[in-house]
Amino acid sequence: MDFDLTKEQKMIRREVRKFAESEIAPVAAELDEKEEFSADITKKMGEIGLLGLFVSEQYGGEGLDYISYIIAVEEVARVDGSQAATIAAGNSLGIGPLYYFGNEEQKRKYLPKLCSGEALWGFGLTEPDAGSDAGGSKTTAVKNADEWVLNGSKIFITNAACELSLGITVQAVTGTRPNGKPEYTCFILEHGTPGFKAVPMHKKMMWRASSTAELYFNDVRIPKENMLGNKGEGFHQMLQTLDRGRLSIAAMGLGGAQGAYEAALKYSRQRIQFGQSISRFQAVAFKLADSAMEIECARNLLYKTCWLLDNKRQFEKEAAMAKLYCSEVMGRVVNHAVQIYGGYGLMKENSVERFYRDQKLLDIGEGTSEIQRIVIARHIGCL
Repeated sequence: MDFDLTKEQKMIRREVRKFAESEIAPVAAELDEKEEFSADITKKMGEIGLLGLFVSEQYGGEGLDYISYIIAVEEVARVDGSQAATIAAGNSLGIGPLYYFGNEEQKRKYLPKLCSGEALWGFGLTEPDAGSDAGGSKTTAVKNADEWVLNGSKIFITNAACELSLGITVQAVTGTRPNGKPEYTCFILEHGTPGFKAVPMHKKMMWRASSTAELYFNDVRIPKENMLGNKGEGFHQMLQTLDRGRLSIAAMGLGGAQGAYEAALKYSRQRIQFGQSISRFQAVAFKLADSAMEIECARNLLYKTCWLLDNKRQFEKEAAMAKLYCSEVMGRVVNHAVQIYGGYGLMKENSVERFYRDQKLLDIGEGTSEIQRIVIARHIGCL
C-alpha cells in the first residue's frame, strides 16, 4: 500500500495553499461580514485551474484525478468555507452533471466557460418541501410540442444568483413510472429565459460570502434539446452527482478542521496562563491531540474513497462515510478550537469563530448526517 501523494498532487497542495493564504485569507473576514460574493476571487480560482480540475482538457479542464480535486477543495476550506463552497459546488454540482451526462454539443457549449471561471452553474434539486425527501419534488415539466414547460421552485441553490451565474441544471417531474413513483428528468436552463427568476438569499449563518438562491419557474419554456440525457434519467443523474458531491463536502470538513486545529495549536502556544502556555495543560493538550488524530483518520478515509473512484471501484458507501465523518470531525475540532480560544474564540476577529459557524452546513447540505447514516445502513444490510 502506497500512501504517498504524487509529485503533481503535492504541487497542487502547495500552490493552492499559497493562493488561499495570499488571495483569500486577507479578505475572508470582510467578505463574510458583508455577505459579499467575490467574482474577482472566483475568476482567479478559475485562472489557476480550480474549476474543472477533473474535466478533460478538450473541454477546458485540467484532466486531473479526483484526489487532486479534493486536495484543492481541502486547501481552500482550510482558509475559508465560503470560497471552498463556490469551487466545490461549481465543480461537483455545476460542472459535474454537464460533464458526465451532457451530449457533445452541450459539453462544448458550456464547459469551457465554466472551467475558466468566466461563469458558474447551479444544481437545482432542493425545494421548499423536498430536502432529504428528494421524492417529494413538486417542480414539473410538461411536454408541449418541441418544448417543455417548467413550473415550480427550488431553494438553497449555490452559485445560482451571482453576477457569474450562467444557468442551472434543474430536475423536474415529467411523468409517473409504472410503479406509481414520479419520473424525473433533468434540463439545462440558462438565466435570462422568460419566466425564470433567481433571488439571492441573505442573512445566512454560514458561507456568507458564497452565492445562495431561491429559484422560481413560471411557465418557463425549455427547448427539447436542453434535456440532459434522456427522459426519466434525472433521478439516477442526481444520485450519481450527489455521490461525487459528498466527497467535496467531506473535503470542506477536512480542510476546515485542519484550519481550525492549526489556529488553536498556534494560539495555545502563545496564550500564557498561570505562568505557562496553555498548550502545556493536559486539558488543552488532549483536545489538540484528539483533533490531530481525528483529522488524520478523516484524511485517510476521504483519500481512500477518492482512490476507489479514480480506479473505477464502488465508492458509494465510503462516500457517505467520508461525508458524514469529515463533517462531524470538523464539528468536534472547531468546538475544541473555540474552547481553547476561550472568550476570544467568540469574536469575529478570530477565524475559529467563522469556522464554527461554517461547519454546521456540512451536517445538513448534500444529504444530512441522518441521511448518510441511512445510506450506510442500507449498504451494510441493516435496512
